[in-house]
Amino acid sequence: MQSYLASLPSPPASEIHLGPLPVRGYALCIIIGVFVAVWLGNKRWVARGGRPGTVADIAVWAVPFGLVGGRLYHVLTDHQLYFGTGRNPLDALKIWEGGLGIWGAVALGALGAWIGCRRAGVSLPAYAGAIAPGLALAQAIGRWGNWFNQELYGRATDLPWALEISNGTDEGLFHPVFLYESLWCLAVAVVLVQAERRFVLPGGAVFALYVALYCVGRLWIEALRIDDVNHVLGLRFNMWTTAAVLTAAVIAFLTVRRRSDPAMRPAAAEMIRG
Repeated sequence: MQSYLASLPSPPASEIHLGPLPVRGYALCIIIGVFVAVWLGNKRWVARGGRPGTVADIAVWAVPFGLVGGRLYHVLTDHQLYFGTGRNPLDALKIWEGGLGIWGAVALGALGAWIGCRRAGVSLPAYAGAIAPGLALAQAIGRWGNWFNQELYGRATDLPWALEISNGTDEGLFHPVFLYESLWCLAVAVVLVQAERRFVLPGGAVFALYVALYCVGRLWIEALRIDDVNHVLGLRFNMWTTAAVLTAAVIAFLTVRRRSDPAMRPAAAEMIRG
């Protein structure tokens, strides 16, 4: 790869060697993100009167469902990468090479969380509000997995923080879209925590705010991306999906923001359903 005076280099390999054990950088970032989300979610849950360990118990359901949903969304919306002439359908199983669609992860992850909450006898909205900042942090960390895979970059640029890419398809300096999204998710996590401190928001409203704020950033991030994806009416399919989810999140926030949620009071006992 050509050397540039001012730029962000890409890793020479997609693997990290932990002693003799090679680990995919993408997978490692996802795993670290999950642990951070569970750790922070547990702290927030306990601070609100919940039992320690409940967040992890529910995550046992939510995380696998989310991973499957994220992969299914990616494969279905970018099916041309895996099916058709010259393509190998088995590549759809290679999740370590990247390709997790956030909206599929949210949809099936929410289903898994609902199952976990039902089994634990706790409120799904309260749980969602407790883990929302942690989810934003998990996304911020997980996006660095795209850096290891030399993916999720935007148009060519000569900005000092441009990303060096040499992946057999593109070579040169490009907008580090993965970094933009990572920083945006960090900002979302901070805003969520500050909003909770300033306003008394029920768990459902906190989660809806998380989704809405993420969508705002995702719209302009999608506009920068140049990877080959399906388009509808001249726009990337993900932009339409994001706009629809943003609309739903804003409506949900306005609907539930004034509801009482005893789980958000520090003196609350274990957050039970209903």
